[in-house]
Amino acid sequence: MLTHHSLVQMKSLRLDGMARAFEEQLAQPGAAALSFEERIAMIIDREVSFRDTKRVTRLLRQAKLKLGSACLEDVDYRPERGLEKKLLATLGSGDWIRHHHNCLITGPTGSGKTWLACALGNAACRQGFSVLYVRLPRLFEELRIAHGDGSFTRRLVALAKTDVLLIDDWGLAPPSAAERSDLLEVLDDRVGSRATVITSQLPVEHWHEYLGEPTLADAILDRILHSSHRLKLAGESMRKVGKS
Repeated sequence: MLTHHSLVQMKSLRLDGMARAFEEQLAQPGAAALSFEERIAMIIDREVSFRDTKRVTRLLRQAKLKLGSACLEDVDYRPERGLEKKLLATLGSGDWIRHHHNCLITGPTGSGKTWLACALGNAACRQGFSVLYVRLPRLFEELRIAHGDGSFTRRLVALAKTDVLLIDDWGLAPPSAAERSDLLEVLDDRVGSRATVITSQLPVEHWHEYLGEPTLADAILDRILHSSHRLKLAGESMRKVGKS
């Protein structure tokens, strides 16, 4: 009776990891030979592990990564790709996120830019950071709609709270005046407080021309290029070779 009551209490307190560990101990005769301190430590460890796993699962779901299976452990380091293992190891540690730096990934179509951005997003989620993947054309459309329905400010706040914002397909089409203004608002909220990843077929030196209006282009690039890590991908299309 007491055992059942304890299980009910654990579940009512949402201590699901503890409840499962307790049930497993009851089913294992050898657990009785352990001291009270050892048994309670095992139960607490299970709860911590359960919560960590649950949090990572939630963060990955909310991140909406285009390539959810991408991970840094699977990066192809063939010399022709131009990837530096030391830089990827540094990015994998997550310190760039803690220091609110940016990561700019450029390269030709099929070079693995989106895959690498999603791998960084996956690593960030596993370290407890909130992440959001979005294609720049779609972000512009969402912000345009937000202006119309009155949710623009709320959308900006939500984006500003995201630890790592992954902006894919930067530079596909020249932005309008309204889109440039919205982009500046999004990036201004993140300077010195959040991290941003941008992927683009355009080399960074062409971004000013892409943005168009010199004054806004200067302001936008100042917020992006400051404290940024740059990855320039090269080599044959990864789609042709069937790798990432």
